[in-house]
Amino acid sequence: MRKNGLRKLVHGQTCNYKGEMALIAEVVINSPARGLGKIYDYKVNKDIIGTVTEGAMVTVPFGNGNRLENGFVLKLKEKSRIKGLKEIIEVIDVGFTLGEKQLELAKWISETYLCNLGVVLNLFFTDKVNARKEKKFDFKPTYDLTPTAEQQLAIDKINNTCGKDVSKKFLLHGVTGSGKTEVYIQVIKEFINKGYGAIVLVPEISLTPQTVKRFVERLGDKVAVFHSRLSKGEKYLEWQKVNNGTAKVVVGARSALFTPVKNLGIVIIDEEHDTSYKSGQSPYYNARDVAEKLCEINNATLVLGSATPDISTYYKAQIGELELIELKERTNHKTLPKIDIVDMRNELIAGNKTIFSQRLYDEIKYNLANKQQTILFLNRRGYSTFVSCRKCGFVAKCKNCNIALTYHMDKNTLECHYCGAKFKNFDVCPVCHEKYIKYFGIGTQKIENAVKAVFPEASTIRMDLDTTTQKDSHEKILGKFKDENIDILIGTQMIAKGHDFPNVTLVGVMAADTSLNSNDFYSAERTFDLLTQVAGRAGRAEKTGRVVIQTYDVDNYSIVSAKEHDYNTFYNQEILLREQLCYPPFCDILLINISGENESEVIEDSRTIREIFEEYFKDDKDVRILKEVPSPISKLKNKFRFRIIIKSGLKSNEKFNNVLEDKRLNDIKSEFTVDFNPVSFN
Repeated sequence: MRKNGLRKLVHGQTCNYKGEMALIAEVVINSPARGLGKIYDYKVNKDIIGTVTEGAMVTVPFGNGNRLENGFVLKLKEKSRIKGLKEIIEVIDVGFTLGEKQLELAKWISETYLCNLGVVLNLFFTDKVNARKEKKFDFKPTYDLTPTAEQQLAIDKINNTCGKDVSKKFLLHGVTGSGKTEVYIQVIKEFINKGYGAIVLVPEISLTPQTVKRFVERLGDKVAVFHSRLSKGEKYLEWQKVNNGTAKVVVGARSALFTPVKNLGIVIIDEEHDTSYKSGQSPYYNARDVAEKLCEINNATLVLGSATPDISTYYKAQIGELELIELKERTNHKTLPKIDIVDMRNELIAGNKTIFSQRLYDEIKYNLANKQQTILFLNRRGYSTFVSCRKCGFVAKCKNCNIALTYHMDKNTLECHYCGAKFKNFDVCPVCHEKYIKYFGIGTQKIENAVKAVFPEASTIRMDLDTTTQKDSHEKILGKFKDENIDILIGTQMIAKGHDFPNVTLVGVMAADTSLNSNDFYSAERTFDLLTQVAGRAGRAEKTGRVVIQTYDVDNYSIVSAKEHDYNTFYNQEILLREQLCYPPFCDILLINISGENESEVIEDSRTIREIFEEYFKDDKDVRILKEVPSPISKLKNKFRFRIIIKSGLKSNEKFNNVLEDKRLNDIKSEFTVDFNPVSFN
């Protein structure tokens, strides 16, 4: 027993209160505001001293107005150098406090992604709400399939790491239809049989229904599910199953990484290349990298799986940081679908002005005649991508954003896909008052209308952001397509990967150039990924698959490599370009976005930020700071936008953190965010 009756504190331990000395808590506020990322001392009132522990969520008075803020207790101590401390108001009871490993992971995320620790800690908590008892996961148990030789080798390699005192990392590179999910399930069964927990990440909500069904059918009520479409009550019930140890396996989107899985033994990331694993808001973490750190902290096994691995991930496998396991054949020994590339320039020369090449038209007719299903893919929703006046050149743009409005024919509206603004369509040009209005480009709505006009006998269904706004709409659309044997499914990238439809034998890519002509260095990789993944939906059962890719750039290496299902050739060319131009994985990139309603202020603040960074790195040859420029979308939601791109040598985060603590940045009037290794440069 220590003086004044205070016992020495260990992590998560409360202490008895005797005598006059107060207990002090170090608290970090849950706020993204950069100036609030500090640690603050608060007095622990004797009435709640038995409930305050390290890792607890608390409510505290903050600022001159003593507004109530949520925060997290990082440490308990006996003394503080600060006089006149405020007191903690209450401990927020969510039935959970952070442990040492979770605090270690949170601090790593904060340092790596240059964000406030409080915002990171909030990721580990969920709202405690009153919720009705959950309905039981209706499912029919299924049993393990007999692994192929390739699958068995993969299963054995991964299972041999179970229970080891060191984290082991694998890249499972398997062609589409090679049975990666079967490997995941059999490996997880081995881990949970030995007393370990598991996390499985899937990239998008549209993938969750089929994936969850497979895991639940094999693992039963040991599975908990997490994704953004759950209500607060549903989410809390699932979280409780994990926290009390009932659920041993968590399946979900990137937020599933922060669930309190007991005795974590393995983390699996399916479709690890997918950009949705990168958070689009603070903290801007990449789930793939966080999972790697999580496994290191827990001596757990990491498995990254994909038919088209991220370039940086495959590079790690090439230099020995990951062990590469390959599945080169489909499980049913079927060949990969035959892919044909159609040059749309030749179609125009031949007099074909429709959106269907002659080859794709013939293939669709064949499928309709033989009662086989078709998927038509275009990564752009709406009817037309922009509306223009052919007389004066006026283009309809969003009043809030510097972006062309998309025409939606079903509602006869012009919509902004960035801020959500909607405007009534016009028949007369608002500038020259002529009626020479033209609709340019195509979206999924136009494809749907064209299919109905050209193939009136075909039944169709569309899956894009416009048709999947309601809860469970993804599952309903996919279920209807499969169960009712609908002829043609039309959709965006949400149909491109993860789905398994036995009767789909034809995939048509309407415009491969859409992703190829984006404005960042990832464009070739994303084109290859999308083409390979969507092509993989064809011919997954007994019937042979065919793919038709329509493009105006038939010689591009990403398209040619996708045609041959040749990841290695694509990788070898792409990694060479990345090295020559100094892009990841050969550097880190810091993207600073500056925005505000006053354009001149944004420009001035951008220049100031750039000059501060230049001052810190004036003698550092590993850091290259590019001049501030307008963002590709220079105005968004009524705010002008500039950006600064900084290329640096690897692991420069500590240097960046030092700059961001410069007090001069507190005088910046514009909003600015910092994104470490972004996946989008818009």
